[in-house]
Amino acid sequence: MSEQTPSPAPASGSAKAPAGGNGNAGGNNRGPRDSRGGPRRGGPRPPRRDDRPVSEYNDKVVNVNRCAKVVKGGRRFNFAALVVSGDGKGRVGIGYGKAKEVPDAIRKGTERAHRALATVNLRGNTIPHDVIGRCDGGVVMLRPAAPGTGLIAGGGVRAVLEVAGLKDVLSKSMGSNNPQAIVKATLDGLSQLRTLAQIKAIRS
Repeated sequence: MSEQTPSPAPASGSAKAPAGGNGNAGGNNRGPRDSRGGPRRGGPRPPRRDDRPVSEYNDKVVNVNRCAKVVKGGRRFNFAALVVSGDGKGRVGIGYGKAKEVPDAIRKGTERAHRALATVNLRGNTIPHDVIGRCDGGVVMLRPAAPGTGLIAGGGVRAVLEVAGLKDVLSKSMGSNNPQAIVKATLDGLSQLRTLAQIKAIRS
């Protein structure tokens, strides 16, 4: 029988190609990656948040209410959001949206507030005269203030006055603490405002 000659063993110092690479040291040739670490897909990048169109209205969420319904399988939650919107130039509206998720409720309330915008009469950064607004149990008193006074108000009253564009107003809430009643009472007071020209036209 012929004796087979064993093949020579590879030298201990010979370099091997790293696993997972194309011969490059470290094997990091993975191509371009996106922000989440995955391979970058073809096509244009999605727009950033800053690239979204800016709304012409100033929206403020006054209150978010949660309602729980007890069923056989547990509890089901619904949310209601009270939103006020305005352009800062004398237009203000109120919206009330309901949904099973908070973002959807806020979106519905914002859309309804935009559709319900009403114009109020202002005198610069304040109001022309004293007024008292009422709605359900809410009673809100509004008084004009000197320049630099600021908005002396809180809660729903302040939100309505800010989105309307007012900066110097004194206010006092004298009725219910319900956010919806306070907001509607404030809007009722703003709707009663009349300018000097309008009062002269009524008296003539």
